[in-house]
Amino acid sequence: MTLFALSHGTAFGAHTIGAWTAWPRTGTVDIDPYARAVIARSGELPIGSGDGIAFLAKTDDAGRPLDGRCDVTLSGTTPQARFWTITLYDTEGRLVGNSLNRQGFTSQEIVRKADGTFDIAIAPRARAGNWLPTAGTERYVLVLRLYDSPVSVASRTGRETIMPSLDLKACP
Repeated sequence: MTLFALSHGTAFGAHTIGAWTAWPRTGTVDIDPYARAVIARSGELPIGSGDGIAFLAKTDDAGRPLDGRCDVTLSGTTPQARFWTITLYDTEGRLVGNSLNRQGFTSQEIVRKADGTFDIAIAPRARAGNWLPTAGTERYVLVLRLYDSPVSVASRTGRETIMPSLDLKACP
């Protein structure tokens, strides 16, 4: 069990909203021993529970794995937060390299529609508007970090939160 947890990043207390999953205890003193070991091994620094929360997505809303050779649309709105980031990582936790050197967007630079919603094209080839290049990476993970947010997965607020949708479009 320990080897599996360390090699696959298994942690207890996951909270899922659509395609997005968070582990709210990871940034607290109540972290489970397996998650603590994974963090010690990886050297990651989790967001403290007083600072915000991080949600990960490895699939689209239909459960299809995110594939960098395909076109994926991230759309909608984010939960209320003072600041947020969306970042693209490979399955080993490294930023996905590309010629534009763009691995994500922040709430301050995203181009929004008149109604406040946004679309981000996550694709190997250039797109108009908000485009996040995948460089053809076979599998990737999106991390949405919400800073100074009332979203709390420890309360009912987390269960009622509307997250941005992920839709796998064209795929070779």
